[in-house]
Amino acid sequence: MLSFLPVFILFPLNVLLQIANLVWWATLIIVLGLIKLIIPLPPVRKLLTWLLNCCMHGFGIVSVAFIKLTNKIEWDEQSEGVFDRKGWYLMMANHVSWLDIMLLARFAAYKMPATKFFIKQELLWVPFIGMGAWALDMPFMKRYSREFVAKYPHLKGKDIEATHKACKKFRLTPTTIVNFVEGTRFTPYKHQRLQSPYANLLPPKAGGVAFTLAAMGELFSNLVDITIVFPHNKSNVMYEMLCGRLTKVVIRTRVLPIDDTIIGDYFNDSIFRYRFQAWLNQLWHDKDKLSDEINQTS
Repeated sequence: MLSFLPVFILFPLNVLLQIANLVWWATLIIVLGLIKLIIPLPPVRKLLTWLLNCCMHGFGIVSVAFIKLTNKIEWDEQSEGVFDRKGWYLMMANHVSWLDIMLLARFAAYKMPATKFFIKQELLWVPFIGMGAWALDMPFMKRYSREFVAKYPHLKGKDIEATHKACKKFRLTPTTIVNFVEGTRFTPYKHQRLQSPYANLLPPKAGGVAFTLAAMGELFSNLVDITIVFPHNKSNVMYEMLCGRLTKVVIRTRVLPIDDTIIGDYFNDSIFRYRFQAWLNQLWHDKDKLSDEINQTS
């Protein structure tokens, strides 16, 4: 609607709109989170948890509405399967841009429980984002390199411990747990450095997904496989959006079953670990092929 405006107007306008949206919902979330902390009565906590999840939905809906306001976007969204707002879901998505968080929050708002993300611990100190994520019970993960763990072996498995604690909280109310399986956003540099066997994706990391399934597998209604593609904007998607140049968003969703074949002891059962990695790699191969098809036909 406003995409006709020049970039020098659109860029600051988009920045202000997205910041205002973030600050508004984060402030509500933080206030409700503090009340929930002060009044630990189960009925009050249940009501506040519901309100907090509504705020997360609201953040996604309004954020995407602002994006559509300032960008002339062709929206291509297709889903296979049935969703339930009272179910538990493990959502696995490729990670292209910071926009993915907004898109997935908005997607869940119309179909399923509010999204919960695993947050890098460094973001705890980012204004509004850190406290907002804390109030929403999102787990903060501290990543260690192999070299760092080798030097300080007592830190091994700390990220898995954080996952375990988070899963206990997630059992209390219907939740959509989002796992960006690649572990980081896609860039050509990371793609080359990691020597990815996929044309459009980074290699998937199996450990976190396997542990989440082992901790909550019997509770999950389904696994939701989401592929996000920006076929006309392949450089810095967030920057392109802020400039009003985002032209097409493609989201493909599949609701998949969760059965005993993908639930097991990933860290101690070598046979299961091999089978799980093969399953995940095939899923990623299919996602990469779908991304290719979208890019070629868009």
